[in-house]
Amino acid sequence: MVLIRSLPIYLTLLLLEYALLVRSVYSSNAFSRVVQHTHQIAARHTRNIARDLRLAFGAVLVSDPSQQPLEDGRAVYCKSSAAAGNGGEGNNSSSPTETSSQGTGTSTNSATAGSPSISAVSTPWKLIEAHNGSDFFQGWSFFTGSDPTHGVVDYLDINDATSAGLAYVNSAGNAVMSVDTTNNLTGNRKSVRITTNSQYDQGIWILDALHMPTGCGTWPAFWTNGPNWPAGGEIDIVEGVNTYTNNQATIHTNPGCTISSSNSTVLGITGTIVGGTNCAAAETNNQGCGVRSSSDVSFGAAFNKNGGGVYASKLDDTGVSIHFWPAGQVPSDVLAGTPNPSLATWGTPFAQWSSSGCNPNTFFHDHSAIFDTTFWQAGDWAGSVWTDSGIPGQEQSCAQSTGYPTCEAFVMAEGSAFTEAYRALIARAVDWEVKSVKIYQYQS
Repeated sequence: MVLIRSLPIYLTLLLLEYALLVRSVYSSNAFSRVVQHTHQIAARHTRNIARDLRLAFGAVLVSDPSQQPLEDGRAVYCKSSAAAGNGGEGNNSSSPTETSSQGTGTSTNSATAGSPSISAVSTPWKLIEAHNGSDFFQGWSFFTGSDPTHGVVDYLDINDATSAGLAYVNSAGNAVMSVDTTNNLTGNRKSVRITTNSQYDQGIWILDALHMPTGCGTWPAFWTNGPNWPAGGEIDIVEGVNTYTNNQATIHTNPGCTISSSNSTVLGITGTIVGGTNCAAAETNNQGCGVRSSSDVSFGAAFNKNGGGVYASKLDDTGVSIHFWPAGQVPSDVLAGTPNPSLATWGTPFAQWSSSGCNPNTFFHDHSAIFDTTFWQAGDWAGSVWTDSGIPGQEQSCAQSTGYPTCEAFVMAEGSAFTEAYRALIARAVDWEVKSVKIYQYQS
């Protein structure tokens, strides 16, 4: 009713402002100025009406905070040197350091814009959990303990993250998870790490995302993890650092899990082995065995500029396999919510760990899905490659591109460099923007 009563006010304002300008129509070049000014008035009031419509009818679980325009730039963060290697995201067990949104999600559908037509197919893989739309955060716990990877970050509970505008569902119905962008911080940055309340021994986890954090010093990840790391196993589905454009998928396990070869053709994958063939965390300084995607739009700024994409991680008796499809190339069965990995449309996985060298029933169990964004200092993956170059997306080192010799120096001095332009909007480069996370299980 407030909105309805306000509509005549907007119309009156338009008429009054237009009337005050009419007398200038007959002056030199006045007519064009009147038309232009009237258009500006209409646009301004249209935005106000849209705002009131959102206030009147918006009903998301965690609402989109108003955001001020930000300058274009890159996200920059560092991580401490307390943990070695690029793995060990680790502990996901529920504890007093987690706040939970009850439930295990909903079962509505979403689809990546520009993708092929949706076509349901027969499949033994059935949807058992979905997170999307206004209910996205239902069924996740907000982790608030010390970062298991020793990052310079403080994770917020659901109330603080919501109040700070670091976790919400935007007007497009997508979940956004961000970090504090305050300049000249002397302590840790505020961030969000969430874990699904559910746990599964096997399944297909499908992530449909539009945007992920990017920039020198950042380390975003989406993965599944079992208890008592690394005994329950870890499967890094999306992971990378700095300005990388090619995603790296990695598994971390107890001793005894290996890859049979370092040859991609022999393994039946499109990616490239990095970090060796021994997947045991304890025997590889937490590095595990990773595979770098051949797609240069599978991570970071390139992923964002391309409109995002879809990841599918399958864990079953045959082993672990991970697929990636850029926006516009997602198989129709996946979009329809009836994924069938046996179809030719899925193509060849970019990463795969066969049961012949790594029995999934031995090395993986009780997996939950996790999102986080953590930050680096010298000595770890992003920090240790601060001066490296020649990596896809990091052809020039962060030291060269920023002009700072260390990650820490750059972060402390350039705290405002946290934004980027994408999809004709200004958005923080450290944002996750996720359309959905869906989990399927095999039912014969």
